[in-house]
Amino acid sequence: MDAVVDLESIRAARTAIAGVVKRTPLITSLTLSGRQAGGEVVLKAENLQRTGSFKIRGAMNKVASLGSGAQRGVTTGSAGNHAQALAFAAAHFGVPCEIVVPVGAPINKIEACRSYGATVIEHGAALKEAVELSMEHARERGTTFCPPFDDVAVIAGQGTIGLELVDDIESLSCVVVPLGGGGLASGIAIAVKSLLPHVRVVGVQAAACAPYCGGAVADGPVLTLADGIAVKYPGEITGPLVSTWLDEIVSVDEDAIADAMVLLMDRAKLVSEGAGAVGVAALGAGLVRAAHDGVTCVVVSGGNVDLGLVPGLIRRRENQAGRRLSIFARIGDRPGALAQLLSVFADGGADLIEVEHLREGLDLHVRQTGIHATFAVRTREQATALVEAARRQGLDVSVEGPRSV
Repeated sequence: MDAVVDLESIRAARTAIAGVVKRTPLITSLTLSGRQAGGEVVLKAENLQRTGSFKIRGAMNKVASLGSGAQRGVTTGSAGNHAQALAFAAAHFGVPCEIVVPVGAPINKIEACRSYGATVIEHGAALKEAVELSMEHARERGTTFCPPFDDVAVIAGQGTIGLELVDDIESLSCVVVPLGGGGLASGIAIAVKSLLPHVRVVGVQAAACAPYCGGAVADGPVLTLADGIAVKYPGEITGPLVSTWLDEIVSVDEDAIADAMVLLMDRAKLVSEGAGAVGVAALGAGLVRAAHDGVTCVVVSGGNVDLGLVPGLIRRRENQAGRRLSIFARIGDRPGALAQLLSVFADGGADLIEVEHLREGLDLHVRQTGIHATFAVRTREQATALVEAARRQGLDVSVEGPRSV
C-alpha cells in the first residue's frame, strides 16, 4: 500500500476485512441527547467489536496488506488492545505472531493473546522497552513489525468505521472520537469528511496525556483511566493527518472519564474502558456540544476494562449521588455499644455494607473503640437524618469521605 491514506484506501480496507470485522451497532443515547441543547446523540459501540475494540480493523487490514510477506510472521510491542487484535488477525491468516509486553502486564491480556495462538514475551519495565525488543526481533528474524497506529494500512482499517457512520446515520453532523496516537481519529475523519465535508470531527484526549492539545507529557508511566490513548507523541504519519482533518481537539480530566464509564454502564448498558469513554466524557462535561441540527455520533472505541476498576467506579458514583454513607464513631468498649450504634442506622432504613473496629493510631480513651461503618442509603437527605438521629442519642459520629452532612 502506498504511503497515502485516502477514501479509496479505506474502501479497499473495508473489502479486505469484510466477513471478520463486525459492523458494530449504533445505540441512541437519550441521556446524552437530553443533556445537550442540540440534536440526537448516538453511540458507535466498538466495545462490542471482536477482541473488544476497534483495533481489529487496523490489524486485519495490516496483515492482509502484507500478502505472502506475512508468512514469516508478525510482531509488535503492546500490552493492550493492539496486541490482542494483531494476535487475532495473525490467527485468522494462519501466520506466526509474537507479542512483547512489559513485565507485569495484565495477565488477562496476556492470556487473551495466547488464546489466539500468539507467543508472548515479557520484557522490560515499560512499554518502550517491549516495543524496542519487538522491533529488534522483527529485524533479526525477518518478520514484520506492526505499529499500533502510525501505519497507513492500520489507519485505513480504522477508517472503515467512518464509512459505516456515513452509511448508517442519516443527517450525520458531528463525530466525537477518542484521540491517542491518532490512527482512529484520522482514519474516521478522512472517510467521513471525504464524503460529507460539512461534518465536524472532534478528537478527545485524556488531560493526563494530551500532546495534541499542546500539553507537555512527563517521562515515565502516565496515570490515567484512559491508558489506551496515553500516547506521548503524535506519530510521523498520524500527526499531520490529525492536524489536517480534525476540526477540534479537547481534553477531559479523570473525574469526567470515571463519570462517563459509569454512565455508559448504568444508562446504555455498555462496558467501556476509560479510553473508549472519553467522547462521552467530553459531552457530559460540556466541552463538546452536540450538533444543533442532525445527529452527533460518539465512538465508544473499546471495552477491555480492568474489571478490578469497576467496583471502585461504582462506589465513587454512589458516594457522589448520596447513596453511600461512611461514618466514623467513637463508642464505649463494652457489650452492646456497637449494636446500639448500628440499630440507629438500621431503624432509619440504612443497609450495612461493612463495619470495622479501629483501635490503633487513634486518639481514643482506654475504654473507647473506633468504628468505621459504611451503609447503603437512598438519598443525601436520608443520610443527613441518620447522622442527626445518632447524634441525638449521644453518639459521637462524624461523616467520612467527600460529602459533608
